[in-house]
Amino acid sequence: MTRYISRYSALVLSVVVCLPVAIARSQGDMSKVEIKSSPVAGNVYMLQGSGGNIGVSVGTDGILIVDDEFAPLADKIRAALKKLGEGKLRYVLNTHWHGDHTGANAQFGVEAPIIAHDNVRKRLSGELRPPSGAGTPAPNEALPVITFDQSLSVHFNGEEIRVIHFPHGHTDGDSIIFFTRSNVVHMGDDFFNGMFPYVDLNSGGDVEGYERNVAAAITKIPAGAKIIPGHGPLATIDDLKSFHAMLVETIGIVRQRLKSGKTLEQIQAEGLPEKWNTWGAGFVNTKTWINIVYQSLSKPR
Repeated sequence: MTRYISRYSALVLSVVVCLPVAIARSQGDMSKVEIKSSPVAGNVYMLQGSGGNIGVSVGTDGILIVDDEFAPLADKIRAALKKLGEGKLRYVLNTHWHGDHTGANAQFGVEAPIIAHDNVRKRLSGELRPPSGAGTPAPNEALPVITFDQSLSVHFNGEEIRVIHFPHGHTDGDSIIFFTRSNVVHMGDDFFNGMFPYVDLNSGGDVEGYERNVAAAITKIPAGAKIIPGHGPLATIDDLKSFHAMLVETIGIVRQRLKSGKTLEQIQAEGLPEKWNTWGAGFVNTKTWINIVYQSLSKPR
């Protein structure tokens, strides 16, 4: 029986691990994707196309971007940036290593240095690989050339852009970006606005760590800040607090049912409170979110 449960858990986990690949492949014909630009505050704009939201700093020093979606969208992103300012691209920041945030690194990495946490470079290069061995190493031009352990600052366009690592949340290489004068925060995939998040358990992710990181970020975000989520619309601190409340409650529900001896199928059949139904309308539905939480809580500690 133990061997059967172990094999079953491994199978379920493999489905969860493959989710980012499925998301990337589901994008379809990107020739039809439009890049939408929205002013956020100060020097900062948000670009939305297909994949993770892009943050942009525009000013006299040039242009800095946070994340870059998928490779086929690089020219469209460049065109959108030109409408915001004629300055050159000077820096690319990666919030984490997933392809919907770093897919155009190879295109932009030849124009400007890429900055990211140590583990982003290690995962993109293949030095750190998931147990499944999935994925191929990114080309050299797609790799971060400036990496850090805990934090760094880029002084650009008249403000300090502070990059802070939050460990073992969405992945093991997550960073949150603080535009200190503009009062804007880019959360990367530590924030899916109005939807259940994906937590990459095979890349050092952990749902309890994820919840702690969001709680810690809330304490660091200044009053009145505008928040760019990894996915979803531009947000406020109240939106982030609602997201955190969802994490606390839903993780707590799965934890309690797991402690009472219920199986994954039983927990999924019971579902979650009705107030969270709309949160499962994204690419992580309710059953998948329960699955992620269950697998994360079941990991050896």
